[in-house]
Amino acid sequence: MASQDVLSQTTRLASSSALLQVLFRVVTFGLNAFTLRYLSRELIGVVNVRLTLLYSTVVFLAREAFRRACLSGSTKRNWTKTINLLWLTVPLGGFWSILLGLVWLHLLEVPDPSVVPHYQAGVVAFGLSAIIELLGEPLWVLAQAHLFVRLKVIAESLSVVSKCTLTVILVVLYPQWGLYIFSLTQLLYASVLVICYVIYFVMFLGSPEATKKSFPVPRVKALLPNLVEDETFVNWKEARLTWSFFKQSFLKQILTEGERYVMTFLNVLNFGDQGVYDIVNNLGSLVARFIFLPIEESFYVFFANVLERGKNVKDQKQ
Repeated sequence: MASQDVLSQTTRLASSSALLQVLFRVVTFGLNAFTLRYLSRELIGVVNVRLTLLYSTVVFLAREAFRRACLSGSTKRNWTKTINLLWLTVPLGGFWSILLGLVWLHLLEVPDPSVVPHYQAGVVAFGLSAIIELLGEPLWVLAQAHLFVRLKVIAESLSVVSKCTLTVILVVLYPQWGLYIFSLTQLLYASVLVICYVIYFVMFLGSPEATKKSFPVPRVKALLPNLVEDETFVNWKEARLTWSFFKQSFLKQILTEGERYVMTFLNVLNFGDQGVYDIVNNLGSLVARFIFLPIEESFYVFFANVLERGKNVKDQKQ
């Protein structure tokens, strides 16, 4: 793909991601305001801070380094080895879910069951939702590397709308369910997201459009882990790059979610105040989330497509 075409597609991806961020934040803020009429501040605080932190930590540590490494370089590569490497995010996510789940259940302060019921089920559900979402990681990287803008917009929009719709229904009808409500909606969100990607690639692979684009993955079976005859299971260059990004990811996660870790591990605020703080903090970071985050994610893909890692600037493609 020519640099101008990549730039055009990347710009579309950035603008679409920015619009999605606006939509998600507006919907989330409205949903929080709505649920506060039916549920306690303490329950909202546990969901928005503690359980969301568990989910985001598992997902980030399991996939961030793999995404960065596997999106680096040209799309012309041995995608079988790249997909094999990306499937390692699932057992890694399982490891982090179990480890951090035990910390959340046994080392942190457990909320009062009369105020925040079903806390243990919430921890299990949010950890499980992270693993479900990681099942779609090879598909997400394929879509992102080939700039499937529409797929990302549709998949994320449908998953958020499904989550919000179910949340409203359960909050109105069964407010006594407590964390069961948010456990079910989080599982629905992850499932719908993965299902959207699966359906798209099942329909796309082997189609005339895929043949016309010379898509590197010929059939659905190739999306599963496969042994490469007389070759290594993964590309060791990508694996070493993944390890390099993994070591950096700890610092990035601490800087990104630092205030939530402080509230979770040091108990500086009660659960109700944590919920209020999270809502205010989301409003205060609107510019960074709406503008800079989509630009960072989209143009990482652009530079990964048009620049080759390890080459001198003068030797890069113009």
